[in-house]
Amino acid sequence: MTPLRVCLLGNPNAGKTALFNALTGLRQKVANYPGVTVERREGWLEAEGREVHLLDLPGIYSLEAPSPEGQIAVREASGTAGTPPDLLVAVLDATNLERHLYLVAQLRELGRPLMVALNMMDLARARGIVLDVPALARALGVPVLPLSAATGEGIEDLRKALASPPPAPAPLEKRDILARYAWVREVCAQAVDRSGEKPDRLTDRLDRVLTHRVAGLVVFLVLMLLVFMAIFTWAKAPMDAILAAVAWSQGLARHGFEAAGLGGGALEGLAVDGVLQGVGAVLVFLPQILLLFLFIGLLEDSGYMARAAFLMDRIMRAVGLHGRSFIPLMSSFACAIPGIMATRTIEDRRDRLATILVAPWMSCSARLPVYTLMIGALIPATLLWGVVPLQALTVFSMYVLGVAAAFAAAWLFKKTVLKGPPPPFLMEMPPYRLPRIRDVLLNMWDRSRLFLKKAGTVILAVSIVLWCLAAYPKGPMERTFAGRMGHAIEPAIRPLGFDWRIGVGLITSFAAREVLVGTLATLYGMEEGEDLDKSQALQEHIRHDYTPVMAVSLMVFFVLACQCMSTVAVVRRETNSWRWPLFMVAYMTLLAWVASFATYQIGIRIAGVPS
Repeated sequence: MTPLRVCLLGNPNAGKTALFNALTGLRQKVANYPGVTVERREGWLEAEGREVHLLDLPGIYSLEAPSPEGQIAVREASGTAGTPPDLLVAVLDATNLERHLYLVAQLRELGRPLMVALNMMDLARARGIVLDVPALARALGVPVLPLSAATGEGIEDLRKALASPPPAPAPLEKRDILARYAWVREVCAQAVDRSGEKPDRLTDRLDRVLTHRVAGLVVFLVLMLLVFMAIFTWAKAPMDAILAAVAWSQGLARHGFEAAGLGGGALEGLAVDGVLQGVGAVLVFLPQILLLFLFIGLLEDSGYMARAAFLMDRIMRAVGLHGRSFIPLMSSFACAIPGIMATRTIEDRRDRLATILVAPWMSCSARLPVYTLMIGALIPATLLWGVVPLQALTVFSMYVLGVAAAFAAAWLFKKTVLKGPPPPFLMEMPPYRLPRIRDVLLNMWDRSRLFLKKAGTVILAVSIVLWCLAAYPKGPMERTFAGRMGHAIEPAIRPLGFDWRIGVGLITSFAAREVLVGTLATLYGMEEGEDLDKSQALQEHIRHDYTPVMAVSLMVFFVLACQCMSTVAVVRRETNSWRWPLFMVAYMTLLAWVASFATYQIGIRIAGVPS
């Protein structure tokens, strides 16, 4: 039997993704719409013995969605994007029906099978809002199922209802905007009683602090600093465990090759020094990346991120960016690719392009392994003022540098090539709520799965290629293909404090930024024949060969340079031109070289280190 195709639609913050997670659990994946670059979630569930293919579409307020992302949701719902849906499920916020029902009015005009999932019923009851669900169903002319994705209330009823989609209701006559709002008011008059509604005093009290132009900004910066402090302290034990597991696997592999009479051969070197060492050197940073996504998920699900966007709108407008640019830029701290995809919510092309061109400067999770390696090896683990760890402050400063560079460049772009005033910023403020741990963990699982997939594909492939380049032709490392590549670009990077090994890393890291760590591990492993865990051999080599000034110079370069071919590819798809991605790579690389040069040259003079 053909699976049913069901689309979840609704306003932003209606709880579509929470409902999607509740229905599908782990039977989900992140993919792209055919032919465009918009992230969507799709999953599968079984309803009364029938397979259901569930799509979680981007949030929209109406079917006249002018943003590119909204247009994709409209085409999917109307069936013009390909296979028509068997059922549309409109997810509504029960505490705010007056605004959410406008979209239902338009969906009724499509004349497709429609069902309403009345979400957040628990919050509506807590606030004293009384909803007459049968009256609402009669007024809408479609089935209405009350539920709460957060508590699980009504989820099984919805699951059963999905197995038997209702027939398409008679389509409403298409109207103009005022007639639709009149219909919404009429429906609410029949089904909603707000006479006993209680004010949300907790939200009001918190907003007085968290949205204050001074206090709110201080809270935001303190929260970010605490996140980075936790990443360095809480991740240490699991990172040590992964290091030990990598070393154990290397030893086991060596023993196996020796037992098979292949010890010391090229195959052993490829497996131990190439694959296990290269991939293992990157996998060790998985705990820190998971912690980063944990904190981002908690802040998003609690409702705080919307306040942060409101708070940052004043700064955004000062540099010419749209207020909606905040969410894509925040997403880019995890990965620039979904951040750039998220710019599709920005309607004006110039504002979209300005955000795309600066999004790669948000320090993504792929840069974190580079920061951690250099900071752990060369920045002392001391406390400033007896409270703030210097290592955490250093990585925090790298994030601040990226944000400052992005704002400066955005201001310049909006004054020159992308000149134009940003439009007004309107954003819904969701109520504060306890984060749904299930959704946060599912997001962490998704992101860790993508990271592990990268480690098992891109990083594995680069590690194998790099080992071959570092092993042949036989002889001193400088004579190998990798050594020759590094020495070829060394004159251009020597003024930055980098040597030929770093040069090889800069070349390979264009495939994925974190590959730099595996590159250095492979190069030093090839030279010394040491496993990764022997007295933390990689960090010992770095301490021996480099200085703290060089470490800061390298981190500055990685903050500002566009060292990611996947980012270049997604910019090409989003702008439909090679002009902008090539421009981005050129100006970011030039700025990275100049900033790194200044950092190193000034740093060695202050520190009295010979160049």
